[in-house]
Amino acid sequence: MEKLFLDSLYKLFERDLNKLEEEIKLYPGEELIWAVQGDIKNSAGNLCLHLCGNLQHYIGKNIGGAYYVRNRELEFSARNIPQIELLQLISTTREIVLATLLQTDSAILEKEYPEKVFSYSMSHAYFLIHLEGHLNYHLGQINYHRRLVQQ
Repeated sequence: MEKLFLDSLYKLFERDLNKLEEEIKLYPGEELIWAVQGDIKNSAGNLCLHLCGNLQHYIGKNIGGAYYVRNRELEFSARNIPQIELLQLISTTREIVLATLLQTDSAILEKEYPEKVFSYSMSHAYFLIHLEGHLNYHLGQINYHRRLVQQ
């Protein structure tokens, strides 16, 4: 059952990271990736940086042991990073996340996640589900943002 769980997560992360790449490619101009309007304070570029930083830290580093130093503040303050660099970052993130999931021993799923992220303990399985939901949530925001700024 645990192998099925990891395989399912692999497919979901692959699908949604591919969709993130597709969304960033669909912006008709690089300046629109970084546009903010009205109450929308997070651009698609910042959400992309945030998702990649989040996944490389929580999955790549904490589960897979990959070297990564996260700068969460920069994820939301950086501006005007070229589209090609964002796409490379997504590609790197996808490679790290998927390789980690492929190499993960299903025995850790029930074990406590090593970093205290919330005010309560959680299993690896719980947190991986949370991370996929987080990716999907922000992916929806990026899709909405792209359609909004194209008007």
